[in-house]
Amino acid sequence: MTVVLDLLAKDTRAKDGLAKDQRPRHPEKAHRPDQPLQRKPDWIRVKAPGSPGWAETKRIVKENGLVTVCEEAGCPNVGECWSKKHATFMIMGDTCTRACAFCNVKTGMPEALDRAEPENIAIAVEKLGLEHVVITSVDRDDLEDGGAEHFAQVIGAIRARSPKTTIEVLTPDFLRKPGALEVVVKARPDVFNHNLETVPSKYLKVRPGARYFHSIRLLQQVKELDPTIFTKSGIMVGLGEERNEVLQLMDDLRSAEVDFMTIGQYLQPTRKHHPVVRYVTPDEFKAYQTTAYAKGFLLVSASPLTRSSYHAGDDFARLKAARLAKLGR
Repeated sequence: MTVVLDLLAKDTRAKDGLAKDQRPRHPEKAHRPDQPLQRKPDWIRVKAPGSPGWAETKRIVKENGLVTVCEEAGCPNVGECWSKKHATFMIMGDTCTRACAFCNVKTGMPEALDRAEPENIAIAVEKLGLEHVVITSVDRDDLEDGGAEHFAQVIGAIRARSPKTTIEVLTPDFLRKPGALEVVVKARPDVFNHNLETVPSKYLKVRPGARYFHSIRLLQQVKELDPTIFTKSGIMVGLGEERNEVLQLMDDLRSAEVDFMTIGQYLQPTRKHHPVVRYVTPDEFKAYQTTAYAKGFLLVSASPLTRSSYHAGDDFARLKAARLAKLGR
């Protein structure tokens, strides 16, 4: 069983950037003109959730007071994942200090960290009997270390209660937070994931608070600090990128010795967010996957519904097997 610990913002609670209380979830987007919403192609459609497994996961999440990215971001895979008791949770609150054009997480000034959160997460992991868990967070530029120590505390608490559970972290970029990365790496997660999200030419509009080459360097530093940790990164396509830009991005990731790459279709949360420029076909995703493997990645997941933590537990087993095969063991 796998659970991804994350916290994003709820698409079903937000219409065009407004929450239930009518306060804008995204003040920076509230007065932007509406963007067109394209009709989704058949290959994007999924079954509505409602299985007994889905209901049980929903009950566990509610009883433990957890927030899931599955619900908050309206993930298309929620029915499949929750039926297997795979949910996606998050640490450090539900408010992000950045305002990416693709993301539906609430923006603003976050609240203070919950000091009980690491232990509460560890208890939930133990109760659910998880074999693999993924921990992510909002960006916390307001914190001196960007939340690095909090990540380390969560990892430590899970290790103490569930020593056999493998741990994957999906972290912010820790931009202008010297020493932060070292804190997380020292806690020794099994997988370190940091998403590039898109090609560098789109950063100004899509991911304005981040820096592409800083993110590449962050992933490279993980390998320099601890070569045994698997590294991973993902992007969305359909934002207006060119194919040759995606291929160059693959080369940049391989130069940083990244092991695992994910590629999925961007889906527009609301009319205030960046529009879908086009829906990439399944055949194009297959071609990206073939090319990425040829460039040397240990593992590649590329499909319209691929998400960064989709099938994370199964993928971790495949990563380990791929590394052993490469070493000839």
